[in-house]
Amino acid sequence: MTDMNKPSGAETLLKVSGLVKHFPINKGLLRRQTGAVKAVDGIDFEVRRGETLGVVGESGCGKSTMGRLITRLLEPTGGRIEFEGQDITHLGVSQMRPLRRDVQMIFQDPYGSLNPRHTVGAIVSAPFNLQGVTPEGGVKAEVQRLLSLVGLNPEHYNRYPHEFSGGQRQRIGIARALALKPKLVVADEPVSALDVSIQAQVVNLLDDLQQELGLTYVIIAHDLSVIRHVSDRIAVMYLGKIVELADRKSLYESPMHPYTNALLSAVPVPDPRRRGAKSGRILLKGDVPSPISPPAGCRFHTRCWKATEICKTQDPPLVPLKTGHEVACHHPENAETPTPATSTPTDA
Repeated sequence: MTDMNKPSGAETLLKVSGLVKHFPINKGLLRRQTGAVKAVDGIDFEVRRGETLGVVGESGCGKSTMGRLITRLLEPTGGRIEFEGQDITHLGVSQMRPLRRDVQMIFQDPYGSLNPRHTVGAIVSAPFNLQGVTPEGGVKAEVQRLLSLVGLNPEHYNRYPHEFSGGQRQRIGIARALALKPKLVVADEPVSALDVSIQAQVVNLLDDLQQELGLTYVIIAHDLSVIRHVSDRIAVMYLGKIVELADRKSLYESPMHPYTNALLSAVPVPDPRRRGAKSGRILLKGDVPSPISPPAGCRFHTRCWKATEICKTQDPPLVPLKTGHEVACHHPENAETPTPATSTPTDA
């Protein structure tokens, strides 16, 4: 469990303002741009030193693109990214090199993110070679220490990735990410490719490493039950936008955005006494609209049971309705002062 006594006024490590990433669509012989995939379309958030920010949403909502933008694996189309007060939005490869020590990423696929031709020792020591760093005591001793830190046998230094299970491979990926003692670690769906029985072990490992090394995490996931156990604050994304941002307790006990409510209703409750009882699950109608041409107004209005005329025309800004609880909705739920509906709900 994360430490709930972390100071809320902790120093801001990462600040994102108006972040945008559009992927151009080119067609024809002249490769003219005919449109763009609006993967991330104007998001703002901060990550405080020592905390874990969870980012959740359905597949295709832009959360993985956002993770690659803040680690500068992708070039933003617009907006601003500040790390420790420094603007890193458009730094070149050589200017980003010193920052690579401080910002690392754990990838989703433990099978695809490790080179099968390299030994575990070569994989985990790669960051030292790339940065020209020689750790105290030598590279081999440091790699073996890192393997031990993530719960692997240091003697497996000369083994290859195919000799390990999925959970063990993800631990190798975590050891590689921690090699240069980063300040911020972005984990993109770190357990979604793993067996459920292994997921808890990896989540607990990330939690233990945070407390031991003072790490700051941005953890991306589509599973709200995984995010719940590791996050201090949670951002809910829908179609390239953040629709709700709150601390863990507020979000799970009184979600304000209808989309968050629908996501929470889909989390199964393992209670045999409730077998056969009405589930209370909210089934969203229709599919997620295309990020090439998102709906006007609120992007969720095409699937929302509370949508009115204002939702079709005005995009609601992300505003704080309670201390530390921001929501982008014209008709928020569980709000202390409900916003007056401008018209009766439609069937949109």
